[in-house]
Amino acid sequence: MNATKSLKTNTKTLKTNKTLMVAKPIAERVRVEQDGTWIADTERAIVLHEGRLPPVIYIPAEDVRHEYLQKTATQTHCPFKGNASYWSIQVGGVTAKNAVWGYEDPYDEGEALRGYVAFDQSKISAIYKGSEVVIPEAYEGTPYPNPLVGWVIGRALKAGSVETLFESFTVALQDAGIPVSRVTVIIPNLHPQVFASMLFWEDGGEPIQVRSAPHDILTRPVFAASPFAPILKGSGGVRRRLEGDNVKLDYPILEELLEKGATDYCAMPFKFTDGQICILSLTSYVVGGFSADDLNKVYEILPSLGRLFEVHIQRMTAIGLLETYLGGHTGRRVLNGQVKHGDGENIHAVIWFSDFRDSTALSESMDQDTYLLHLNRYFECVAGSVIENGGEVLRFIGDAVLAIFPISDAVAAARKDATGTAEACRRAMKAAREVEVKVAAANEAHPDFPPIRYGIGLHLGDVTYGNIGIPQRLEFTVIGLAANQAARVESMTKELGETVLVSASFADQYSGELAPVGSHVLKGVPGTHELFVPVGAAAALTVDLPSSGVVEQEMALAAAAV
Repeated sequence: MNATKSLKTNTKTLKTNKTLMVAKPIAERVRVEQDGTWIADTERAIVLHEGRLPPVIYIPAEDVRHEYLQKTATQTHCPFKGNASYWSIQVGGVTAKNAVWGYEDPYDEGEALRGYVAFDQSKISAIYKGSEVVIPEAYEGTPYPNPLVGWVIGRALKAGSVETLFESFTVALQDAGIPVSRVTVIIPNLHPQVFASMLFWEDGGEPIQVRSAPHDILTRPVFAASPFAPILKGSGGVRRRLEGDNVKLDYPILEELLEKGATDYCAMPFKFTDGQICILSLTSYVVGGFSADDLNKVYEILPSLGRLFEVHIQRMTAIGLLETYLGGHTGRRVLNGQVKHGDGENIHAVIWFSDFRDSTALSESMDQDTYLLHLNRYFECVAGSVIENGGEVLRFIGDAVLAIFPISDAVAAARKDATGTAEACRRAMKAAREVEVKVAAANEAHPDFPPIRYGIGLHLGDVTYGNIGIPQRLEFTVIGLAANQAARVESMTKELGETVLVSASFADQYSGELAPVGSHVLKGVPGTHELFVPVGAAAALTVDLPSSGVVEQEMALAAAAV
């Protein structure tokens, strides 16, 4: 420990066009104590005054006893000082986690802090200045004006969606005089198909663009080579000045921005309450780029901005998950308050019941991953066709699909092209035809798999649509004789050797051509029932083969095979 080096008497003003950050020498000897052990002892400490933050004492790393420090993986980002590294203090078997931080490779604005570290006073026993214990101080300087603070507690709270919040934020940046030319926000999503939502604005371009990034973007070279990849892994932020000498172009996006005339680029993380990392990036095309004052205004509101985005994203996540797991129509009902045990209504609907043939034999002859791949290929053909034609998939019952095509004033109003019962029947039959085409294409594309075989039963009737179960575990579905009858109609497809069968009530309202196949007894349903089959082939239909989930599974299986 060297405590005799000469005191630096000059005041260090960190590079900025305002006195945002000023580092001043401390005349007294400064020592840091942890549980009776001296961790640092110096006569060369400085105190940093920064914006409206409390002053922080920085000590030369040379004057710290490093045998008590252990570096951690934690990093935080300051857009003008750089990425801070952290160390824990270990004394007497007790660890003070991330109690020390320092900027090992600071940006130009924070160069005065190179070689210094600071101590979190909430995690150590004491800092002594001379013989006195340093008491953490509140900010006592002049008020630091930040118009973005006013925006956070004003206009930002009025935003009704994540898009309007983002748009309001870009306007607030410009109103604050920050020379921003391009803004991007990336927020990871909890969604089976979407990895992240990306919001984008550029001066002179489209007002606001909202894009969805699929999960496989994580494996794409363009993402791996972006500054966003390390940030999402917790490595702090990125600040690159793109004018002057020694421009650092370590990411392809920086080269593209430089060609467009960008002068400054900053990507900084912000977090949700659960620790999820999101990213805000700012680009300037103005000579001189961002000042430390500009970035401090943004940095100061990042925690509040994160909470605002989190509120809207959580609602988007709730809607997405409800629609994914319950269906669009049912998900909206639950989100709108139909959550109590017994909530529901009687509706008139086309009930769809379909079943995957030979599933028991297939599950016994295939390994689990291959069987699930084959089963999901079938589900994408069937459930995908139902959803694409306005139906609602209510349940996957093992390898069966229960769905409805509701008929109600509310549904007719929501779908401007709906015309009631006949339209619901037409949609259901069109979905059944599309299943035929998709399954044929899937079978042709995968001759190494057993052919997908299935049956579909369609019935028209009244069902109870609502919450059933117990208060601790509810399910939103349909119950009633009509639902049972649709399942019994489907079961007759095996006996009659048909793929699609419809009931007499469906046939009475369907405008297409059907052929009768006789009267039959349906198990558990009183009386005999006329059944019909659609006439004509579905080969004239053009549909896209489903790909999203199955392709991901196929890639995983291929990788495992290699």
